Amino acid sequence: QVHLIESGGGLVQAGGSLRLSCVFSGATFSEYTMAWFRQASGKEREFVAGVPWRGGNTDYADAVKGRFTTSRDNAKATVYLQMNSLKAEDTAVYYCAADYRGVSTFRRWSAYRWWGQGTQVTVSS
Repeated sequence: QVHLIESGGGLVQAGGSLRLSCVFSGATFSEYTMAWFRQASGKEREFVAGVPWRGGNTDYADAVKGRFTTSRDNAKATVYLQMNSLKAEDTAVYYCAADYRGVSTFRRWSAYRWWGQGTQVTVSS
């Protein structure tokens, strides 16, 4: 059974940085596509960033492109989300998601079967 545990959220001022981590367990991490989603209060869950199971090109939502970077460390079974130049509109609960090998639609939340519990990111303006 796959388990995902996020950490690294918190309160930061606008313009600041945070790094989220998601530790994966219960299966072979290198065979899973990983992604980050977020959900702000009263809004739908949205795609933030993703990294394929075989490496290759990462993908980013337009709203975070150039500010956020995701990466994976297969030796540590961990995926990271480095968030720079944070804005108030980045405030949300951030979730790590995983699914086996390729996913049907990289940016669609329903393509992922396993989810972490979420970590709150609050950016004060």
